[in-house]
Amino acid sequence: MMSKRNVLTPLLATLMLGCSPAQQNPSDTGNAKQADSEPQTQKAISEMPERPVVYQMMTRLFGNQNATNKAWGTIEENGVGKFADINQAALQGIKEMGATHVWYTGVPHHAVIRDYSDYGISHDDPDVVKGRAGSPYAVKDYYNVNPDLASDPANRLAEFEELIARTHAQGLKVVIDIVPNHVARHYQSLSAPEGAEDFGVSDNTSVEYARDNNFYYIPGQAFEVPDGEPPLGGEAHPLADGQFDEDPAKWTGNGSRAARPNAGDWYETVKINFGVKPDGSYDFPALPASYSDRSCADHRAFWADKDLPDSWYKFRDIALYWTEKGVDGFRYDMAQMVPVEFWSFLNCSIKKVNPEAFLLSEIYIPEQYRNYIRLGKMDYLYDKVGTYDALRAVVEGKASTDTLPPVFAEIADIHGNLLMFLENHDEQRIASSQFAGDADKARPAMVVSSTVASGANMLYFGQEVGEPGAEDAGFGKASRTTIFDYWGVPEHQKWMNGGKFDGDQLSEQQRQLRDFYARLLNLASTEPALQGEMADLHQANREQPGYSGNLYSFARFNGEERILVIANFDQQGKEFELVIPAGITAGMALTNGEYLLQDRLYGKYQGKLKVEEGKGSAMIQLGPLDSLVLKIR
Repeated sequence: MMSKRNVLTPLLATLMLGCSPAQQNPSDTGNAKQADSEPQTQKAISEMPERPVVYQMMTRLFGNQNATNKAWGTIEENGVGKFADINQAALQGIKEMGATHVWYTGVPHHAVIRDYSDYGISHDDPDVVKGRAGSPYAVKDYYNVNPDLASDPANRLAEFEELIARTHAQGLKVVIDIVPNHVARHYQSLSAPEGAEDFGVSDNTSVEYARDNNFYYIPGQAFEVPDGEPPLGGEAHPLADGQFDEDPAKWTGNGSRAARPNAGDWYETVKINFGVKPDGSYDFPALPASYSDRSCADHRAFWADKDLPDSWYKFRDIALYWTEKGVDGFRYDMAQMVPVEFWSFLNCSIKKVNPEAFLLSEIYIPEQYRNYIRLGKMDYLYDKVGTYDALRAVVEGKASTDTLPPVFAEIADIHGNLLMFLENHDEQRIASSQFAGDADKARPAMVVSSTVASGANMLYFGQEVGEPGAEDAGFGKASRTTIFDYWGVPEHQKWMNGGKFDGDQLSEQQRQLRDFYARLLNLASTEPALQGEMADLHQANREQPGYSGNLYSFARFNGEERILVIANFDQQGKEFELVIPAGITAGMALTNGEYLLQDRLYGKYQGKLKVEEGKGSAMIQLGPLDSLVLKIR
C-alpha cells in the first residue's frame, strides 16, 4: 500500500497533530488472514518513501508557445499545447520542483468545438460547450483522449501512452481526471473496448429514474438551451442556433432538474445516476459503518455478491482501462456528489490491481471527510475549506494567524490524508489582484501549507513563476488561468523558453521564486520529521515580546528527527524569543541542554535552542515575509 502515515495520536492534548509512521492506512487494517489482504508493514524512518508532491498542469496550455492570446481565439490564432511538447526537459524541470506525480488535467476526450469529423469524431454543439476548447469536465469519450492534444489526432491514444512512458522514465507518476458525477451532454465513445456500452444506450427514457439507467430524465419535456451569453463570444457558427436535440431532457450535472437549466448551471453536462433515487434514498446496499476500519480486501468481498447499479460497473471498467495503460492514479472531480459506497467499490477495485494507486478526491464538505477516507478508501482529499481558506484569509489581511490553530486541530486525525495547495485550476492565481497581487506575499502561507500536515502537497503550473492569470480568454474572467479556451500562459512561457524549459527568459525575481518552491517542496517531500507529530507553538508564544503581527510557529517531530517552523506573514522583520513549553519538549524527547538549530530551507540561519528545566527557548530573527524551517541537532 502507499505509505499514508495517518495513525493519529493526539499527543499533548489540543496542541498536537499526531501522525505515526505506519506504512498501512489504519482504515485499511482488517482481516489479515484474508487471501486478498494487503500486506501490513511498518518502515523505519530512514526507509520512509517520499510524501507525494503533485504538479498539476492544464495539459492543453502547458506546452503552448503561442503568445497571441486573442479572446475566443481559435487553435490557429492562439495555438495549443500537445503531448509531444511535454518533453524530457519539461519533465526534468517538474521533477526538480520536488514533484512525484504529474496531474495531466484535461486528458480524457471532452467536448470541443473544433471539427474532427475526418477522424470519425462527431461535432459538438457550441450551445452546450463552455468556451471554444471546452470544459475538461464535460467528458465525451472516456476511452480516448482529447484530439487537440495530439500531433496526429488519429494517433492520439498512442501519443498519450508515449507521454506516460516519458513521465515514468523521469521517475514521475501519472494522474488523470475521472469525473463520475457527470459527462458531456453528447457522450459518444469511438474507442470503447468490445462489450463496453456507452452511457445511456440501454436506459428506459420514459421514466425519471430506474436503478440501471445511467441518467435521470424529465419525461415529456425536451431540453432547452439556457439563456445567457452567446457561445463563442457571439461568433457565427452553423450549430450555434440556440438549439440542442435532447428529448427527453436529462438532469444537468449539478443536479438541476429543469428542462431549461440556468446559465449558471453545469448545462454542458448531464448527471450520472449511481442508484440514488430522486428522493435521495439509495437503491443499493448501505456499507456498514464497521467497514471504516476494514481492509480493501474486506470491502471487495462485501460488494462481490451484490447486484449493483450499471453506472458503478461502467466507471470501474473505465478506471481499470486507464490503470492497465500505465496511469498511476486519479483525481476525482466533485466526489462529494457521488455516494461513498460507490467509492468503496471503485477504489478497492483499483487497489486490487495497483495497491499503490494515488486516489485524490475533490470535496468541500468537511463533515464528510472521514467517511470518504475511511469508508470510501480515498488516499487524499482537497483541504480547501480548512487550510486553503484560512491561509488565504491571512495572506489577504482578512484574518490573523490566531485563526490557524483551531483549523489544524480540526484535521488532527486525518491530516495525513489531506492534499495541501494554494493554487489549482479552480482557484484564483496568488499573483492576481483578486488574491495577493504579488506572488511573494504567499511565501509564508506556502511554507505553512507544505509543512504543517503529513499528507500530500500540490503545485499548479505557473504558480512557481508568479503567473497572475491577468487576461480574459473568452469564457470566464481573469484571475484564473482559463480551462475553457486556447491560450498561452505568459509567465509560464518564460520558463518554457521556446520548448527548452530552462527558464532563460525569467526575471531574477521569478528565478528566486521558483528556487523557493523547489527548495520547499523537496524539503517537504523528504524531511522525516514532517511525517510525524505536529505541536502548535503559536498559542504559547502569543504574548511573547516581539511575537507580534502575523507570525505562526509549530514543531514537527518523528523520533529523533525534529524541526521548528516559524513563518512571518508580516511585511516587517521580526526578532523575538521563541519558547517551547515543557510538555512539548518532553514529546520531542529534548532533555536539558543546548542544541544547534540549522535552517533546512536556505541553510543561511544557524542558532541555538536552550532547554532549561524542561522549557525550551531560542532567539529568532525573521525578515519580511520570511520563514525558517529549523532542524534541531
